[in-house]
Amino acid sequence: AEVRDLLGQHTAETGQRFTEAAAAEIWRLTRGQPWLVNALAYETCFARTGVRDRSREVTAQTVAEARERLILRRDTHLDQLVHKLEEPRVQRVIEPILSGDPDAGGLHAQDLEYVRDLGLVRRTDPVEIANPIYREVIPRELTYAQQAMLPHEAAWFTGEDGRLRMDGLMRAFQEFFRENAEHWAERFQYREAGPQLLLQAFLQRMVNSGGRIEREYGVGRGRMDLAVIRPIGAAVAMAGGLAGSASSGPRREQRVVVECKLLRSGLEATLAEGLPQTAAYMDRWGAEEGHLAVFDRSSGKPWSERIFRHEEAHQGRAITVWGM
Repeated sequence: AEVRDLLGQHTAETGQRFTEAAAAEIWRLTRGQPWLVNALAYETCFARTGVRDRSREVTAQTVAEARERLILRRDTHLDQLVHKLEEPRVQRVIEPILSGDPDAGGLHAQDLEYVRDLGLVRRTDPVEIANPIYREVIPRELTYAQQAMLPHEAAWFTGEDGRLRMDGLMRAFQEFFRENAEHWAERFQYREAGPQLLLQAFLQRMVNSGGRIEREYGVGRGRMDLAVIRPIGAAVAMAGGLAGSASSGPRREQRVVVECKLLRSGLEATLAEGLPQTAAYMDRWGAEEGHLAVFDRSSGKPWSERIFRHEEAHQGRAITVWGM
């Protein structure tokens, strides 16, 4: 109700309307967090690259573009939350959420209450990040330095039509992970979630020139879901790393799902669980391509047994499985 009241005030004052989808997207992204609602609405309607023509409706697409600008600008509110991630009591709550492992971090009730009071997590069972914007900001910030140090460039894996060549990209990450996983893991404060964070750093570096990653993760899920969404063809009109404005014409998108799982009870059991999860996530996003990354953290196992690439299928969906 608070979100719609705010948007209604804007419409009453300016005459500019929000589509139902735009209002729903603002609620989805913020969960009603007051600062985020105001910041996102301002970025959408008043910023230089926002919809300043009051005769034009605000759409879900323009809200999504404003979200990306807001995250990239790292306003004071978001920056302060990021600094909190360095606190041990915050890490003990957030790390199990990122890794999907309820045993990671050694969670305590007092820590959980503190992080809830900060507004980083919701009062749900199981605990989850408070809203999709925070869910996006947290892994991005935890991998910010690593992204800058990665040697790979998006142009290496981009076809003439703007599509990411995901098979080549995943092969490159697999090789990079094999050669660098151990000493790169030491660079992450959140080591239990290190493999997932390293893959996200790699993918984020690839989409910074255009596109976005949607992330879903949480305690007890045993996986992290990543949807890579990238404008392609004539829709690639970049401005500061974002897709062009709403007036740039019809959009075409490449949609790829990457599911991350830790190997826990053997590969067969992991695939039996992971393949239907990946297929379901592909259906949800309308993805044309699906990948399942399986991270094996068994001590002493040689890389020759960890590294593989399999072509699998589930309910008519082709899924590439990558052993790491």
